[in-house]
Amino acid sequence: MDPRQQKLAKLLVNYSTRIKKGDIVRIQGEAVTIPLMKAIYKEVVKAGGNPFFQVTIPEAEEFMLKNGSDDQLSWVSPLQKFEVEKIDALFVLWGSENTKYLSGVDPARQAMKQKHRKPIVDRIFARIGKKEISWVGTQFPTQADAQLAEMSLTDYENFVYGAGRLNDADPVKHWEKIEKEQSRLVKIMNQVDVLRIRSNDTDLTMRVGGRKWISCAGRSNFPDGEVFTSPVENSANGRIRFTYPAVYGGREVTDVSFELKNGKVVKESATRNEQYLKKMLDMDKGARFVGEIAIGTNYDIKQFSRNTLFDEKIGGTCHMAVGAAFPEAGGKNKSALHWDMVCELKKGGEITGDGRTIYRDGVFVV
Repeated sequence: MDPRQQKLAKLLVNYSTRIKKGDIVRIQGEAVTIPLMKAIYKEVVKAGGNPFFQVTIPEAEEFMLKNGSDDQLSWVSPLQKFEVEKIDALFVLWGSENTKYLSGVDPARQAMKQKHRKPIVDRIFARIGKKEISWVGTQFPTQADAQLAEMSLTDYENFVYGAGRLNDADPVKHWEKIEKEQSRLVKIMNQVDVLRIRSNDTDLTMRVGGRKWISCAGRSNFPDGEVFTSPVENSANGRIRFTYPAVYGGREVTDVSFELKNGKVVKESATRNEQYLKKMLDMDKGARFVGEIAIGTNYDIKQFSRNTLFDEKIGGTCHMAVGAAFPEAGGKNKSALHWDMVCELKKGGEITGDGRTIYRDGVFVV
């Protein structure tokens, strides 16, 4: 085992989720992530928790989406409903043998399945918001994800572990430092009412007054590095053009642009997979509204990888999600969709709060 995996497992259990004696802990991921799943399992046992596995099988999901009846796609296991009420902690491991396994699936059928699973997802978010569940999601480096990022596996492993500072003797010290700095930033952001973002082909205004900005410093995502909130639902107006391709459900949509009015995407365009974009935005009545606005702060992530976990954290960017908002931030928008899209601000980008410049050319200036 790569020693950085062991270091990561210890960090996730003892820093990110702070597992304690008696916690019921679900560890989930594809079979390819089992090495890290086992490492986390051992650390949970050492911490006194009660871990169990949930191994997902992409081929089974693909078969159901292509061949299942509408009734089967809408069915939600009562065991999942029971489980989500009982677990105290959740580890989600991302990593796949084939990142494109859903490319041949009808987007409408994907949307149907997501729509019927929404109550489960909502309940998880609600319990997380109330701090009844501690959770963290992380990336396990695989050949498929390395190919998606256009890297060798060795380079991708270095990219993944470097973004989390797992080469440091004590990476926790780094993340505690980030947490302290971002706590200062969210205090400033929590005083802002009108937020304006300007960059190339982007001039977007929204209200965030009364909403809570949240610092992400390795507690829920790892690696991490962002501050985010959910804006007032009917307040976003203007336009935004996303720098990097938007990836969702194994599909890549390039050169995405939105026009927004009263919080809603009223016009969208893309140079590739535009119809897929439109179908996702029409998934339900909340999918076209802004659920999140965030600023990436991880300057150890220096390149785009087609993986939202990393891309939305790139230092010098902002990202916006359409769809579900975060209740813990005060967000009220509900949707089965939550799709993050990234806009670079390093060259001429600016963010103002109530008319005052707080961010310029990729860095905070307050």
